[in-house]
Amino acid sequence: MKLLLTSGGVTNPSIRAALVEMLGKPIEESHALVIPTAQWGHPMCGPSLVHRTVAAGAGAEHLTGLGWASLGVLELTALATIGADRWIPWVREADALLVDGGDATYLAHWIRESGLDDLFPSLPDTVWVGVSAGSMVMTPRIGDLFVEWPGAPDDRTLGVVDFAIFPHLDAFPTNTMAHAERWAADLDVPSYVVDEQTAVAVVDGSVDVVSEGRWTRFEAGSSKARHP
Repeated sequence: MKLLLTSGGVTNPSIRAALVEMLGKPIEESHALVIPTAQWGHPMCGPSLVHRTVAAGAGAEHLTGLGWASLGVLELTALATIGADRWIPWVREADALLVDGGDATYLAHWIRESGLDDLFPSLPDTVWVGVSAGSMVMTPRIGDLFVEWPGAPDDRTLGVVDFAIFPHLDAFPTNTMAHAERWAADLDVPSYVVDEQTAVAVVDGSVDVVSEGRWTRFEAGSSKARHP
């Protein structure tokens, strides 16, 4: 699977170009499924935000509203009740999975419960486009700062990549570089701090930062940054 791990979506031409390269064809010729599941686990999200995402309307321009050839909804909480023979073909036929934000621990729980993670090794050409928690879920840990779901046993997520992500740099009062430094110091893995104009692209194990904004990389357990 190819990963485009963003903070705010496909927000600039550089990130869009990276997405098109991963897809191997224009967005307008690509078929996508949106996964809104993470929103149900976060207290600041709810039906109106889920609707905005799946409807690809105002406010969703950087994910579902990019102009996909087709767009469907894959709600992970429903998959166990309909049978893998139905939903697995939907996933295999998609060029991209658009994974919106919310709570990453809740999303990780339902990725495992649904069995979607079992498919990852057999989806080498599928592009995972994450936004916020949709990106963080692929990391080993998200740090206690970002756990909002009361059912989370800890801050661990899927560990598909070996680094953590601190999203929304300077977008919120609690997402400053000072907050990021304290967050990074408590983690035992390297981490990337990214703003809304930045993405981390992972293809065949190679990690590249695509940015028209601000980002920083921290070593494991350190608040000493490696600046780009």
